[in-house]
Amino acid sequence: MKIYTKTGDQGETSLFDGTRVSKADPRVDAYGEVDEANAWLGLARAEGVDPEIGGMLDQLQRDLFAAGSMLADPRHKIAGRVEKALLGDADIERLEGWIDQLETGLPPLRRFILAGGTRAGGALHVARTVCRRAERRVISLGPDAMDRIVVIFINRLSDLLFVMARSVNARAGVTEIEW
Repeated sequence: MKIYTKTGDQGETSLFDGTRVSKADPRVDAYGEVDEANAWLGLARAEGVDPEIGGMLDQLQRDLFAAGSMLADPRHKIAGRVEKALLGDADIERLEGWIDQLETGLPPLRRFILAGGTRAGGALHVARTVCRRAERRVISLGPDAMDRIVVIFINRLSDLLFVMARSVNARAGVTEIEW
């Protein structure tokens, strides 16, 4: 398979159901934001994290591919036949479990903190803000445009990324700067 197809040379792309839409279509914008968050997670992992966080990031990147796939599937045709393109309640519970697990090793928040710390921690903070932007784009599609689990997943993911950034920094011995 060639990386270039030339089918997008006129500014259009295909959704999973074959519909051709503008690359500026709100749905394409939404899954593009999800893809950007995924890339930031890859950068965070490349900056060096411990194996536990690395394993979480690997799974989160796979989950974000599923979220993007669900967003690119307006008629919900792909998710039923491609299991790895599904998100469900168990995925939300996994994120919540990871949040709880990582928070046990952190001091309680007393104030807002400034984003930063280690390079990996900083990348996770950027991923968190991109994730919030993706959430806004997804919500702007309207409540009937996608499976509601995508919104819940992205919302919970941004919470996890905040806690994960704090955890990465704490494990590296970097003190948080309070605002």
